[in-house]
Amino acid sequence: MVAQPLTGLKVLDLTRFIAGPLCCQILADMGAEVIKIERPGGEDSRKLAPFYQGHSIYTMLYSRNKHGGTLDTRHPEALAILEDLIRNADIVVENYRPGTLDAMGIPYERMQELHPGIILVSISGFGQTGPLAGRALFDGIAQAASGLMSMTGERDGRPTLTGAFVADYIAGYQGAIGALLAVLHHRATGEGQCVDVASIDALFPVLGTAPSAWAMNGTVMERNGSRDRMSGPANLFETKDGFLYLHAGTDPLFRRLAVGMGQAELADNERFSTVASRMDHIEEIERIVAEWIAPLTCAEAGEVLEEAGVPYGKVAGVDEITDSEQIAAREMMVDVEHPVLGTLKLPGIPVKLSATPGSIRKAPPLVGEDNDFIFGTLLGYSDERIQELRDEQVI
Repeated sequence: MVAQPLTGLKVLDLTRFIAGPLCCQILADMGAEVIKIERPGGEDSRKLAPFYQGHSIYTMLYSRNKHGGTLDTRHPEALAILEDLIRNADIVVENYRPGTLDAMGIPYERMQELHPGIILVSISGFGQTGPLAGRALFDGIAQAASGLMSMTGERDGRPTLTGAFVADYIAGYQGAIGALLAVLHHRATGEGQCVDVASIDALFPVLGTAPSAWAMNGTVMERNGSRDRMSGPANLFETKDGFLYLHAGTDPLFRRLAVGMGQAELADNERFSTVASRMDHIEEIERIVAEWIAPLTCAEAGEVLEEAGVPYGKVAGVDEITDSEQIAAREMMVDVEHPVLGTLKLPGIPVKLSATPGSIRKAPPLVGEDNDFIFGTLLGYSDERIQELRDEQVI
């Protein structure tokens, strides 16, 4: 097997839902040994639809390559077990509300006593500091509170949630980046540190120029539908059999579009010859493009745009993109063999490394599937001790 970049790194995953589990899965995909702990009976996300053979697909998406264990963290015996797990870890990842680790008896100071040099990654809604630090947050709340929702939707419509959990995913990626940076520092100095990632912080930069435009110019960016704010024509257009997004906002791209449409003179028209002039007459130029594209199918329009060198994309349904040749070529839907559930079809690994690629080595675990490995093989508990913990409903 090809060596992986994080082989030998041990991660304790105390997270739930998306951001934290995704952070840990990224590390696991690249070779880290990840111990995922959830309550006996399973975490809340295991109750979320859709289901495959009675098991939540939601949970499957963020659990591959992990060893699954259970622990009732509120049980009187849990603290000693948590401390053993921390001694065995290089990184602890958690997404409790700030202050919860202190209440559990394992603040970062205690973790350092148990394992000097340990790294703690905390992913929370509003971060470990600030007036909102103690508040709970889900993805939709992050989209609302960050300003993103105010910018999403039609100009005369209501603020709109995006179609995916973008805040959770971005926070998960930032958590993984922070963990890796802390690992580099540890390898250079032997020092551990705390990595503080807030969903609201992770999403705020996605607003692009909007915050700086307000801070420096006093202008507020409002909802703009699918129209690009900076240049045009760059918008969603309806064809004979669907919708297609094209971007011809720069001057060279617009000239290519004009030629492709058979209306080359548009590029020299003073109303459309520059980015600024096109934005001043954006509705007019979009109407011209809309009239050109309306009688065409997506395939016919795409052929013209491809030949002209204008970037475009058909609005694909989830079924179309999932079954597409491009996704297959990029190995972004893969078969994962599960010992109980059979073949699972799950998203692949988006980061492609040429020398040390990630891999899917283990299917998402069932609840407590690896308790014997975690508490027996890793922590050295006897079979009798493990059975006692089961009988007392500690694990």
